[in-house]
Amino acid sequence: MESISATTAQNNENIVFLGIGGNLGDRIANLRSAIKFIGERIGKVEKISSVYLSEPWGFKHAKYFTNIVAKVCTPLSADEVLTKAFEIETELKRTRSGNGYEGRTMDIDILFFNDKIISTENLIVPHPFVCQRLFVLLPMQEIEPDFVHPQNGEKMHKLVERCNDNGKIRKIIHL
Repeated sequence: MESISATTAQNNENIVFLGIGGNLGDRIANLRSAIKFIGERIGKVEKISSVYLSEPWGFKHAKYFTNIVAKVCTPLSADEVLTKAFEIETELKRTRSGNGYEGRTMDIDILFFNDKIISTENLIVPHPFVCQRLFVLLPMQEIEPDFVHPQNGEKMHKLVERCNDNGKIRKIIHL
């Protein structure tokens, strides 16, 4: 199978899919700000999924998350995208206590970077939990249904069918 996200986009730029979400503060305003900053600092935002409201994954919290996936065309490397994503999270008042999963104003994850498999101390791509999270798979399927996971060779709809995530999730709006 051939991936729809060819190795590079036009003009030798990279295609990166970002998972974006949070459950603290003004969640919709935070998503809008994140998209604005991504467009200014990472690259051209090609597509944005609808907003999905979902239960916290991996921990308990009273507030649900709002999540989107964005397809971005960027001249940056994966490491540079990661650095910019952390800067945007910090600007949107994300704090990290180091105690595992917790509520947050903003979280930006690199889900896929072209069709590359990356494993370094700071970055693993494809994101290691993509196939376990409906709040990533459903918006990813919405904007890029024929995208093929570079490790298992399956399209998004097949990954959605196989996902064991039983958390509550629903599409609420489009930004």
